[in-house]
Amino acid sequence: MPSEQPLQETEISRYPIGEYPLPKGFSPASIPGWTDLLENFPRWLDVLIENLDEAQLHTPYRPGGWSTQQIIHHLADSHLMAYTRLKLALTEENPTITPYREDRWAETPEVDAVPVNISITLLHALHRRMGGLLRALPEADWKRHFYHPEQGRAIAIWELVDFYAWHGRHHAEQIRELRERKGWRW
Repeated sequence: MPSEQPLQETEISRYPIGEYPLPKGFSPASIPGWTDLLENFPRWLDVLIENLDEAQLHTPYRPGGWSTQQIIHHLADSHLMAYTRLKLALTEENPTITPYREDRWAETPEVDAVPVNISITLLHALHRRMGGLLRALPEADWKRHFYHPEQGRAIAIWELVDFYAWHGRHHAEQIRELRERKGWRW
């Protein structure tokens, strides 16, 4: 039986799988794992949100945190941005990307109005395209890059893919932990 006492923010991890570990370097042996994680990610989300009602979808995973609804729409926004940056890095020489305010994107009006299945459908299509591209990418192209002005450095495709493989697991675990903590049926 779940506890009736609300958990304090300090008791709930913002990073349930840990903060993103900066990669030490590129290894072609990592490519199949990254690609598998990205291709399978939307199916994990299907399972994680199954049987959730509107109130549950709008429950923040921690005090001051995003709701499942916001997380799902954020994932669609963020992973669409990642795919765009990937394509830019492949088709231009050292393009400078435009940063965006993900916190503000999570507050735009459609986030509450549009059902989460729309963003999950988008993620299914997007990750299928991304997986197809990554599986066909020659090894040399994994080192192509774009310039990120906020970070003040070039980011290689392999770094982008490594981060987004982590990013999906990070947010999926936030949703999974919320379900477990609340005792919501699967």
